[in-house]
Amino acid sequence: MEQYRRLTEETQRYPIGLTTTDKKLHISVIGAKETCSLVLFQQESGEPDLKIPMDPAAREGDVWNLTVEGRWPRKTMYCLEMDGVLKGDPCGRQFAGWERWGDPKNLEHVMKSPLYPEIFDWEGDKPLRIPMHESIIYRCHVRGMTCHKSSGLRNKGTFRALTEKIPYIKELGVTAVELMPVNEFQEIVTQETGWTPKADQKPKATGRLNYWGYTTGYYYAPKASYSSGQKKRPVQEMKTLVKELHRQGMELIIELYFSGKESPAMVLDIVRFWVKEYHVDGIHLVGYAPTELIGKDPYLRHTKLFATSWSGVEGSKDKHLSEYNDGFLTDMRRVLKGDEDQMRPFIYRVGHNPKGYGVVNYMAHTNGFTMMDMVSYDRKHNEDNGEGNRDGSDYNYSWNCGLEGISKKKKLMEIRLNQIRNAMTLLFLSQGTPLLLAGDEFGNSKSGNNNAYCQDNELSWINWNQLRTNKDIWDFATFIINFRKEHPIFHMEEEPLNMDYLACGHPDVSFHGEKAWRPEYENFRRQLGVLYCGEYGKKEDGAPDDYFYVMYNMHWEPHEFGPPRPPKGRRWHVAVDTSLSQINGYYPPGEEPIAQDQRRYLVNGRSVVVLIGKAHEAEKEETPCQEKNVGLIK
Repeated sequence: MEQYRRLTEETQRYPIGLTTTDKKLHISVIGAKETCSLVLFQQESGEPDLKIPMDPAAREGDVWNLTVEGRWPRKTMYCLEMDGVLKGDPCGRQFAGWERWGDPKNLEHVMKSPLYPEIFDWEGDKPLRIPMHESIIYRCHVRGMTCHKSSGLRNKGTFRALTEKIPYIKELGVTAVELMPVNEFQEIVTQETGWTPKADQKPKATGRLNYWGYTTGYYYAPKASYSSGQKKRPVQEMKTLVKELHRQGMELIIELYFSGKESPAMVLDIVRFWVKEYHVDGIHLVGYAPTELIGKDPYLRHTKLFATSWSGVEGSKDKHLSEYNDGFLTDMRRVLKGDEDQMRPFIYRVGHNPKGYGVVNYMAHTNGFTMMDMVSYDRKHNEDNGEGNRDGSDYNYSWNCGLEGISKKKKLMEIRLNQIRNAMTLLFLSQGTPLLLAGDEFGNSKSGNNNAYCQDNELSWINWNQLRTNKDIWDFATFIINFRKEHPIFHMEEEPLNMDYLACGHPDVSFHGEKAWRPEYENFRRQLGVLYCGEYGKKEDGAPDDYFYVMYNMHWEPHEFGPPRPPKGRRWHVAVDTSLSQINGYYPPGEEPIAQDQRRYLVNGRSVVVLIGKAHEAEKEETPCQEKNVGLIK
C-alpha cells in the first residue's frame, strides 16, 4: 500500500465517520477508550495491509480524530482497532461481512467498509412533500414482502424485489411506503446478554433470528443482506428504491429504532443523514429518541416525522410532525366488535385530526394481529416463538366470529369478510392519515401470532396466493382507498369543527343517532350516523365535494336509521353497504342506486352504509330550517 502523511496540524472539524477526498482521508470515531487505529485492507478477506494509530492528542472528548494525506486503490476496505479489538466503524456507510441473511458465520466476520463511496445519480430527484391529509401509508418488511415463493420474483427479500413490487403498490392507491428497519443490524440472536466476551471470543448463536430488526446496529448503512446478487450493492439498491418510488408519485418512510443509550446529538445526526443522503421523505422514530430535539430541528422542518408523542414541541401548519400510536386501533377495534360505551371514543377517532399535528391511524400493525387474525382469533397463539405463549400482548380487542382459527365454513367466512369490510371503512373514512399493514388488503394471516418478531418464515412472509383466493378483499380495499382519495371531505386539512362556519346551511361534519340530529351516548348504544357537508371539501377542480351520510351499526341486530334530508335537488343513493356480500359491499362510482326510502334506512347488524347525495331533478323540497342546528357536538 502507498505511504501516507499524517496531518497533525489539521484543525478542520469533520462530521462523525469517514470523510474522503482525492488526497485526504479523515475519520472521527466514538467508542474507543484507550487506543484507536484505522486499519486498511486491499482485499475483503485476509490480513490488514496498513494500520494507522490515532494520536491521543487529537482526541476531543470521546471523539478520536485522524487526518492523513495519501492515495489508496478504489477497492480498499477499512475497519477500526479499538482497544486492541477489530471492529466495524459505528458510522460506516456500507459493510462487507454480513451479506448472507441469518448465516451464523456472520458472527466470525470483522465488519469492513469501503474506503471510497459509490457514486449514485439521483437524476434530479426531489422530496415529494405530499400533505399529511392526502397521505395513505402502506407498511411492510423488506424480506417479508417478497420472500414467499408466491411472490414470483427472482431476488426475493431484497430492495430490488421490493422495487419490482412498486407497480402493485401503486395500483393499490397508497401514497407512501413505510419500511421496518433497513439499516445494518445483526439479526442473529446470541447468548451474549449479560456477558462481555474477551478479545479472542465470539458470541454464540442461539438459532433464533431478530426478524423485525428492533435492535441497536450500524445506523448509517443500509442492510447488506437486503441487497441482491453476488456483489452486494445495498447503497445503490436502496437509493434506487427511493428514486423509483418518487417517480411513481410515492414517498418512502423508514423506521429507525433507538435503545436510549445513543447520545441525542448522534440520533439527530442519523436522522439528518437518511434524509439528506437517501432522500427519504419521513422517519418513524421507534424506541427511545430525543423527540423534542428532533422535532425542533430546522433541517428537518419539511420531513415527515412520526413518534408516539411530540410533547413539548410546537406543531406546524404543514403537520410534518405526526402522532403514531395504538390509540385508534384500540378504540376502533372495540367499536368493531361491539363493546359497550364506545360512542364517545368512536366520535373522537372519526374526526381526530388536531391542529398542527398529523395523526397516523391503523386497524392492524406489525406488533399485533393482522386484520384477518383480528376477526379469526380471540386469543394470541405465539407458541412457535418458544416462550410458552407468554410473549406478546394479551389485549388484542379481537373477535373470532364464533370459531377460533382458520375456517372454511361459508357462513362464518361471510361474517369475517363483512367485519373486514367494516374495519376498512372505519379506517379510511376517518380523518387523519390511514396506514394499511401489508397483506391486509387480501387477508394475510399469521395464524394468530401477535408477536412474530423471530419468525423469518411463511408465518411472517406475505403469501401472494391469497391475492387470488381473497380477491374480494383486495377489490374492496382498492375501492375504499380510492373512494377516500376522490372525496376530500373524508380527509380534511384540519379537524372538523362540527359547525356551519361557511353559513351554507349545514355544519362541516355532524353526528347523529338512529334519528337525525339526535346523537345517542348511552352505554348500550352501538349506532352512529355521520353527516358530511360537501361544501367544506374542495376537489382538485375547485368544485365542492358531495354530501354523505354514513350509518354505522356495530350492534349484532339490525337498526333503522332516519337520515337527514339531503340538500335541495339531491337524493340519497347507496354507495356502500358492507352487509351486501353479493356486491362485495359497494357499488362502483356512477352506479349507486337510489335509496328507496329517503327518510328511513334499515342497516343490518354489524354493517356500515354510506349514502351519497346525488343531483335529482324531482327533488324540490328544501330541508326544514329547524332540523339544521339541533343536537350538534361542539
